[in-house]
Amino acid sequence: MIINANMDEKEKLNKENSGFAEFPAPSFNEWKQAAVKALKGASFEEKLVTTTYEGIAIQPMYTKEDIIGISHLSSSLGTAPFVRSTREIGEQRKPWEVSQELPYGTPSEFNEAVKIDLTRGQTMVNLVLDRASALGQDPDQAAPECVGDKGVSISSLEDVKKALEGINLEKTPLFVQTGMVGLPVYSIIVAEARQAGMDVRQLRGCVGMDPLGTLAKEGTLPISLQKAYEWMAKLTLCSKGETPELKTILIQADPYHQAGGNAAQELAFALATGVEYIREMQNRGLSIGDVAQSMIFTFSVGSNVFLEIAKLRAARLLWSNIVASFGGKEEELKMSIHARTSSWTKTVSDPYVNILRGTAESFAAIIGGADSLHVSPFDEAVRTPDEFSRRIARNTQIILDKEAHLSKVADPAGGSWYVESLTDSLAKQAWQLFQQIEASGGMFNSLEKGEIQEQINAIANQRFTNIAHRKERLVGTNMYPNLTEKKLSKNAESVYEVRCKEVRSYRETASPEGKETLLQRLGAEQNLESFLNVFRQGLTIGEVMDTIQQNNPDVPSIQALPARRASEQFDSLRERAESYKDTYGFYPKVFLANLGKLAQFKPRADFATVFFEVGGFEVLSNNRFETVDQAVQATVESEASIVVICSHDDVYADMVPTLAGELKKMNPELTLLLAGSPSSEHAELFKQAGVDEWIHMKSNCYQVLFDLQQRKGIGQ
Repeated sequence: MIINANMDEKEKLNKENSGFAEFPAPSFNEWKQAAVKALKGASFEEKLVTTTYEGIAIQPMYTKEDIIGISHLSSSLGTAPFVRSTREIGEQRKPWEVSQELPYGTPSEFNEAVKIDLTRGQTMVNLVLDRASALGQDPDQAAPECVGDKGVSISSLEDVKKALEGINLEKTPLFVQTGMVGLPVYSIIVAEARQAGMDVRQLRGCVGMDPLGTLAKEGTLPISLQKAYEWMAKLTLCSKGETPELKTILIQADPYHQAGGNAAQELAFALATGVEYIREMQNRGLSIGDVAQSMIFTFSVGSNVFLEIAKLRAARLLWSNIVASFGGKEEELKMSIHARTSSWTKTVSDPYVNILRGTAESFAAIIGGADSLHVSPFDEAVRTPDEFSRRIARNTQIILDKEAHLSKVADPAGGSWYVESLTDSLAKQAWQLFQQIEASGGMFNSLEKGEIQEQINAIANQRFTNIAHRKERLVGTNMYPNLTEKKLSKNAESVYEVRCKEVRSYRETASPEGKETLLQRLGAEQNLESFLNVFRQGLTIGEVMDTIQQNNPDVPSIQALPARRASEQFDSLRERAESYKDTYGFYPKVFLANLGKLAQFKPRADFATVFFEVGGFEVLSNNRFETVDQAVQATVESEASIVVICSHDDVYADMVPTLAGELKKMNPELTLLLAGSPSSEHAELFKQAGVDEWIHMKSNCYQVLFDLQQRKGIGQ
């Protein structure tokens, strides 16, 4: 539904034609009164209004009144502030770029995978550098765990040649996240394209550097921030002349999302980074047009579908206003967005559920208007993806395009009262936080002072608390577990030794005469031609960066933002339980002592079963026990060291004191729990009888299970 000036007339006509004209239309207040009555005294706000991590109150129903006064509703497709789209209506038939990451450690492995995938639906080469390369380190200069870590190890012109062999970059767009080595990597790509006989002016996509994003992830940089900005300015000017269709300035919101931040924080931190880059580039002589049109933003897209749609729409709105404030022309106000499905939401437990998460997330990214998209393979959290998991992830995008026809619809979320209201609310929250960062001196100062980290950690801790209490549910992880799942095998091989050998061999073979002279010249003057020269002569990125660093000791250092996963606590419980099973041949056991009639024990028995299975415990259930002696005898036979009493409160009062006493007399080391939340009077009585703890809907499920594993020596 698209909001326009004739909406009231259309609604009236539709109603008359539907045959319901004789029924009065209820107002929102009438609906609310009916809802309050149905709640039978429960709070409307507590039961039906949900507050997000951004502080936005999500209402159970939205009406036209909720979008009154929202200014962007009057905009058309392809016009400022570009909430609806950066494309005009005639351009909507062109789909987004299928830009799958291929995190294989060696250039040859990457090339093999990308050539296969480009024939099977991928439309953009997405080359992610590993951690070592993004920091300008050759493999033998880096820690082993950084080589091949979620990306390709690139050190030389020869490596890029191997990685891109057989790929026509005149026809296939390229997306390279270069970390800190944008100018060197760009130079190598241009050198390779020229050697391959390509017209480099036809290169399109992005070879972008993001010093603040790299700093946020790593906590440090190999060169000073001012040197990084100098390189960024040179890279952008070089690209304007040599490769005008290639963007060079990358702003990543991913580090803040992956560390557990909320959508308003992602937006605000990305906007603040973009503003800092604009100012630094203007200080080095670039115009707002040169800078804005060289920028691309990357966002991770989580599982809250409507919020993520609103996030991308709000990003375009706010960025348009920011660039306009710098004097940008309308075409320069457009935001280019690359999206990837969230790594925060991906689980090790029940990993095939990640396929469903990736589908929902990619849907949100597309409806939100992403220009290119990576859908993470379902095994991303466990291992380097294989061809099967790559195919499923890639085909998720292709189905949404070719079968669901999402690329055929212009701004499908436009006019939705909920989405438009949510877009507006999220934009206001993000703008307020952005202004706070500006008042604090900008993005780098806020990172250096730890303000960004403190805000992210506060939200991450809130998330983990809710996940631990299962207020936020992760299917297959902290709810609905599957203990019979077949675990995915992990990649055992490391590319560290292979890459060290390859690079050392390359240095010995390609080492030019006058190497020191070349490096001295580069140290004095760093521009495209000087970089092209040293890489053509056979030097490596690590050798080049060593030279630069010798004259550039003032490197920044901050508290890094580690990448986290929502499921990591419960995944660790399952991992320890798996270790126990590997040792003893079975999972640690929990016995349910079910008392009374079926209707009395079943609700709490079902609750207890899921409660313990999410921690990797095998739950032994039964039909019920009518007497204490029966329950005691069955407990002995189960050989379980953890017992949970399950029944109704009325049964507890009669049977728990005797049963608990008998069980503890039989085995003082037995851990005895009770399903439910007894009154203070009964709680004291049950404690004295031998009950160690009770579990209920408000329990911290993770902490209870962690403590049990520690007490029983599980996984130690």
